[in-house]
Amino acid sequence: MSYQVLARKYRPQTFEDVVGQKPIVTTLRNAVAGQRIHHAYLFSGLRGVGKTTVARLMAKALNCVNGPTPTPCNACSSCLEIAECRSIDVLEIDGASNRGIDAVRELRETVRYAPARDHNKVYIIDEVHMLTTEAWNALLKTLEEPPAHVVFIFATTDYRKLPLTILSRCQHFEFKKIAHAEITAHLLRIAEGEKARVPQGVVDLIARMSEGSLRDAQSALDQVIAFSGDSVTDEQA
Repeated sequence: MSYQVLARKYRPQTFEDVVGQKPIVTTLRNAVAGQRIHHAYLFSGLRGVGKTTVARLMAKALNCVNGPTPTPCNACSSCLEIAECRSIDVLEIDGASNRGIDAVRELRETVRYAPARDHNKVYIIDEVHMLTTEAWNALLKTLEEPPAHVVFIFATTDYRKLPLTILSRCQHFEFKKIAHAEITAHLLRIAEGEKARVPQGVVDLIARMSEGSLRDAQSALDQVIAFSGDSVTDEQA
């Protein structure tokens, strides 16, 4: 079996597993439970704080065979395909690589069609602030009159670059930096899961250097364990 980086191996598969974004998770779960689904969400914040992860969890919640549900089963084909990034009804798009008007026009064509199997078509567009003005203008009409089966989830590290006409049509959630204590607790759980002995001082140092980015902290822990083996010393870190 090929090696999985820790950030991917320990990526949350349920809303309960999300680290450090409780108010956002609670709001989204309540929205799903109450069938109050918005057609466009904007997730903003520092890299590595859970924006894409929560977007995928939202896609699961909307498309689980038991859904829409705030507690997706993680066992049906829809949940499994979303977790493995191979769902044909949940499209993840890199805004930096597909920033022009032609890419958005192509997206608009697919929006018109009903989901192939799931309840909703979910478009997760990362680094959405990279889209050109022309691309946003092309997408605006879809956001103004969205098909009932479509949900957009935009993720960005700089929401101030988005046009006001777009911001006004999205439910905006600002993801905060992850607290030091929450990062250290999560890293210790990972170390235990990996059967790696990592001193508290090393974990504290990694958490401090990550500056609130859980993904950066996980990547650093990955490197430390790879370099030091199953037993890490303060000197090695």
